[in-house]
Amino acid sequence: MAGSGSVENRGNGSWRLTVRLGKDQNGKYIRKRKTVKAKNKTEARKKLAEFVTEVEAGEYIDPSKMKFEAFVAEWRDKWAKKHLAPKTLENYMYPINNYFIPQFGHMRLEDVQPFHIMNYLDSLERTRKDHKDGGLSPASIQYHYRVLRNIFKRATEWNVIKNNPVENVTKPKLAQEKTDVYTQEEVQHLFALLENEPVHHNLIIKLAIMAGLRRGEILGLQWENIDLDNRTIEVKHSLQYLNGEGFHLKTTKTKSSIRSVVIPNFLVEELRAYKHQKKKERLQAAELWEGGQYNYVFTTWDGKPYYPTVPGTWWRRFIKRTGFKFIRFHDLRHTAATLLINQGVHAKVISERLGHADIKTTMNVYGQYVRQADEEAANKLDHVFMPQVNKSR
Repeated sequence: MAGSGSVENRGNGSWRLTVRLGKDQNGKYIRKRKTVKAKNKTEARKKLAEFVTEVEAGEYIDPSKMKFEAFVAEWRDKWAKKHLAPKTLENYMYPINNYFIPQFGHMRLEDVQPFHIMNYLDSLERTRKDHKDGGLSPASIQYHYRVLRNIFKRATEWNVIKNNPVENVTKPKLAQEKTDVYTQEEVQHLFALLENEPVHHNLIIKLAIMAGLRRGEILGLQWENIDLDNRTIEVKHSLQYLNGEGFHLKTTKTKSSIRSVVIPNFLVEELRAYKHQKKKERLQAAELWEGGQYNYVFTTWDGKPYYPTVPGTWWRRFIKRTGFKFIRFHDLRHTAATLLINQGVHAKVISERLGHADIKTTMNVYGQYVRQADEEAANKLDHVFMPQVNKSR
């Protein structure tokens, strides 16, 4: 059983907790120590009480002996579950379980050095756990770097290790992602093809292009978010699906993602007709309707929301079936931006419409298209004024 404990102020909000466990066979005191952050002595003593309980229950692991896998469990329960959105945590756990633990799980945390991290990141360029050809994409490798840095940052904050080995490794470069978009003529052709498709898929694609909504934002729309008389959509939520938990309606990515978007008249009329159709479906489903407290715009026949994978899966099949030019589903949102740029809409308006944090984000993503539009504007000025200049010479 644990004996008495003590706290020692180490300065800068750092306190050392000590628990005495009696004496060993040679008469020397057996102690367990732990350094924590605390605002004052009262808070430090509360943490000491928790520490004593851990030691008595046999749950305490000496930081110098803690292995990576054991620390990840602590990180998940004590930090990640409290600070990360459920879907973000689920995404974090994929590389942790499938890559990090097989690679580092057996190592003591303090033994993981920058060299190990560098070798690991380099290996990702060559091999994959899903047995597909080639390595992971630059974006995926950078994601692994970010998750590792987060884990080791907590380890340094909690004084489990002195230095974060990831901080001494150069962040993997992210190649400039090529954005494919449709031209105005291609969008017109696409809309003609969509006339022969199920109305809900038709509208999902049009909302991505005409309103610039993200996939989760489209699936998270409820009829109360759409004001057909004023042609506006209030974007407030995003629909996610969590393994083992089901559907989860969360607020959008950032404060700026919560926005009001005006939609064109033709889309208003199509949504109005679709709403009338959905009311009929709900009456026909009667007691089989499972929409619950939410009145989602896009649902199955019995009111259940669509899984987030549905739009992308249908889109790829549609492209294959029709032979239309392929771009990713997310690039439909990029198409929304470039259509507005080519119509001369100010970047600030586009930024607000897409829900970007600021105009800088918009320019970073779409700067090349703004420059192209600027060149076209200059060419038009040439066309108008060049003849007059030549005549005056």
